[in-house]
Amino acid sequence: MTINEVQEEIVEEFASFDEWMDKYAYLIEIGNDLEGFKDEWRLEQNLIEGCQSKVWVYAELVDGKINYSADSDAIITKGIIALLIRVLSGRTPDEILNTELSFVEKVGLKDHLSPTRSNGLLSMMKQMRLYAVAFKAKQG
Repeated sequence: MTINEVQEEIVEEFASFDEWMDKYAYLIEIGNDLEGFKDEWRLEQNLIEGCQSKVWVYAELVDGKINYSADSDAIITKGIIALLIRVLSGRTPDEILNTELSFVEKVGLKDHLSPTRSNGLLSMMKQMRLYAVAFKAKQG
């Protein structure tokens, strides 16, 4: 599946809910499914700045593709980072850098998050893109 196909799939999933409380519940459910974050990755350098809650993102380049792992101490934030991982993980740095994360707008996340969570979302997206820039530079 392409990045845009994954984004459209997320938009369709959220469209099946009429109420924002149901969408939040779905976000929490998605976050609960996020696993595989190792304790040794809970370092200051993996902590996202600009988030009200604690969010750790770890990235590694495997066979030319970036694999992201993340965790958060806040349930909604954990769901948001899980969505970002679903869209971006397993992609090349170029794919990540050339993608507009349109699902955030289409789902209505920006409009229904508190200003601090919205800033945190932007910080998470920025950090994931910075990993892509760094890995692309290493590839030469």
